[in-house]
Amino acid sequence: MSEGRATARYVRTSAQKAKLVVDLIRGQDVNSALATLRFARKGVAKDVEKVLRSAIANAQQKEGAGDEVERLYVRECYADQGPTLKRIRAAPMGRAFRVLKRTSHLTVIVEERPEGGAASRTRRRRGGTGSGGGGKRRRTAAVPAPETIPEPEVLEPEAPQPGVSETDTLPEPAEPEPEAPEPEAPDTPPEPEESDQAPEPEEKPEPEKPEEPDEEPPTLPPGGILGIR
Repeated sequence: MSEGRATARYVRTSAQKAKLVVDLIRGQDVNSALATLRFARKGVAKDVEKVLRSAIANAQQKEGAGDEVERLYVRECYADQGPTLKRIRAAPMGRAFRVLKRTSHLTVIVEERPEGGAASRTRRRRGGTGSGGGGKRRRTAAVPAPETIPEPEVLEPEAPQPGVSETDTLPEPAEPEPEAPEPEAPDTPPEPEESDQAPEPEEKPEPEKPEEPDEEPPTLPPGGILGIR
């Protein structure tokens, strides 16, 4: 089984951005992976495509490798963080802002798929678990087979006996039960009769007024109280 490996070091992109593209081609066939990278809207996709083509060429150069490229698939692919270049950018008032230029190392490993691997991979994609939730199935209650369901019993009407009429077989109507006497209402005192004439108000005694003196008050002389002129 042929295997090809290729690595690109110090690629001028961050490992976080490279992993978004690398995860798209992991486990795919070589032709599908190249088509995916060609139409990917990421700048690092071109670098990953170069590494993938190099891995395919390395696999074909090994002894015993066939010319059939369709049997190769991406077994492993990952992006590791490389050294970071530290730079500065001029800022106002004599200051400087730090700029970090990150790098990454890209690695792709291709391998020849064994016989029957394509069919098993297709079956796993249809029924396996993934982002679409295709592998998750709802649990349904077990429905018994139609043979195990008991059939309902049918009750047949009884045949009338000879010599007995239908009127004799009918039950006699039950006598109505006597009604219970209604309880008597308790004795209530009679309500006072309303009269049209309003009650006369009681007369209140008038308060006694103090008696006025008959004598007139003495008048002062023109000179005052002591009579001084």
